[in-house]
Order: sequence, then structure tokens, then C-alpha cells
Amino acid sequence: MIVDIRALNEILNQDSFTKDEASQKIQKLLKDSASVRTSLLQGALQQYAQALELVNRTLPFGLAEIGLCHHFDNQLRHSSSCSFEVTESSLVWFCSPRTSSQWMDYWAHQRLQWWRKFALGPSDFSMCNVVDEELREGTSHGVKILYKFPWGSETLETLWSLGDTQLIKTHQGSCINLQCRDGRKSVVPHVISVSANVDQGMLAYLFNSLQLLKKTDSKQKLHQRTVLKLHPSLTPVKVALDMGRGSNSELRQVCEGLLQEFLEVGISTWPGYLDTMSLSLENLHTKYDEMGVLFTVVVSESTLKSGLLLVRNRDTTIRETMHISEIKCYLLKYISASDNI
Repeated sequence: MIVDIRALNEILNQDSFTKDEASQKIQKLLKDSASVRTSLLQGALQQYAQALELVNRTLPFGLAEIGLCHHFDNQLRHSSSCSFEVTESSLVWFCSPRTSSQWMDYWAHQRLQWWRKFALGPSDFSMCNVVDEELREGTSHGVKILYKFPWGSETLETLWSLGDTQLIKTHQGSCINLQCRDGRKSVVPHVISVSANVDQGMLAYLFNSLQLLKKTDSKQKLHQRTVLKLHPSLTPVKVALDMGRGSNSELRQVCEGLLQEFLEVGISTWPGYLDTMSLSLENLHTKYDEMGVLFTVVVSESTLKSGLLLVRNRDTTIRETMHISEIKCYLLKYISASDNI
């Protein structure tokens, strides 16, 4: 709940109010104050009845959502600024009481597999059962998915087996309206809640993907290269488009044409050719490696003469020449293949 502190202080500091008058005004202030959402679970439970008709009262089914919530830090619970806003993803799964434990195991392993799928170091993601002392009221079982940060393991996602208690409590009244078909029986479904902190998850992938690569040259000099090796599906910028030496106006026209071509097919592109600071090719690669950009495409004088581009892959560091007519299909094929891993 968000309360106007100034209004509250005015009531408390007003000596002319009796105790009852102050109490009434505080109650009105609290009633008029906006409440904050701490979880997406309650909203999904409230939408259960409408969803039930969409699935013809047949189990299992789930409601997925993503949105902003306010979380509370246990260490700051008595502080005036103890809440913080996070992006939360939620799956609320309704299933037969007979198979709820199997579904709990299924989703726990599916979620761990999903986190590891996009990781450079999958072993940094792990799973553990919630100890009895930390179980929420009305829950029979809980599972945490953790990431091992440099400062210790932190929870990314939590799964709860809630039974039917919260569903019945949300829809006060007859249980008949909540019943679904489970074979020939009619049952009130059990609920499994799967919720993840998206912000914390992205932070985990950033730590997991950051690599410091060392290489010794022919003169035994040590070189270090920082690369943000985000999975291709997670990399926000797939391609950096830059210019080599040549006629600036003509090269820029080619770059602008390629930029529009890439954007039209959904390839996110960094317009490096607009940068006024001139960098060597090596420094460009270093810059884009640190940004996590998958490919660097350089348009040069040879592009104007023969249509050939220089394409460099972030992960292999291999540079190859490619005709301008082939580059779009090449990039789409690479990105599509990585999405299907």
C-alpha cells in the first residue's frame, strides 16, 4: 500500500483532533491509498472462473503473465523504504490433485532446463527444495532455482505446490463452481505457482556470459579480451553495421540501405556508421565484443566495386567476405538456428 506520508503526518500532528477523529481520518486515508501488487498469483486465481470456460472445464491448464510487482527485502522490513519494483513472470498451473506432485516435479525440471539452455556456464544454475521453515502458509512443497553469483547463490525462480486452499479462499462460495473434469470425476484443482524475478534472471545471464579471454602473441605479450557472450536469443543487438575506408557518402548510403533491410526482417542492428569517432577495425571488434554484438558487418570500398562485405563472428572471431545479397539470409539462418537449440 502506498500512503501519503505528508497527509499522515498532518493528521498525527493535529492537536485539535480527538483520538477517535484521528483514527477515523487515518482509516479513510488508508482506504483511499493505492495498494501495490506483490505477486501475480492472486490475479491469476481471480481469473480462474473465466479461464475455466475457455478450456471446457478440462484439466490441466495454466495462466501465464508478466508484469511489475513490489517485493520486500526481509532485512529492511522495518524501514520506511523497504519495497522495490521488479519485473515478475508467472505461470499458475491448475491440475488434478491426483497428479499435482508429478506436475510439480515436471515444472521444476523444465524450468531448470530452461535457465541452463541459454547459459554459457549451465552448472552455475541449480535447484533445491525449500526447507520446511520457509514454506508459505498453505503450501505443501516448494522448489527454488538458484544462480551462483560471485557473492553467493540467490533465488531466480520459486515454485510452490499450493493445493486448493488459496483457490477456494479467493472464490468464496460453493466449490461446485470451481470443479473441473478429471476423467469421470469432478474435482477442485490443485494449484502450482511458478514465479521468476526477470531482473535478477537477466543479471544472472550477464554475469554468466561475461568472459575475460587471454591470449599470448608471437612476442610472448599477454593480451586480454572482454567478451559478453550472451546467447544469440538474448543478445539485444545482433549486428553492428560499420564503414571502412572509402567515399563516406556512398558507403553511408549502402549502410542505411542494409540497416532498413535488417530492421524490416527483425534483425536488431547497431548503426555504428553514424559514430563520429574513428576507430581501427581491431578497436571496433573490441567495442562490439564488450557489447555482446553477434556480428560486425563492415561496408568498404570493395563493397562499392564488387558487392563484398567483411563479416566477423563474435564467438569464433573468424572474419569472412560475403556478397551483400547473401548477408540477410545468412544472419536470419544463424539467428533462427540458435533460437531452436
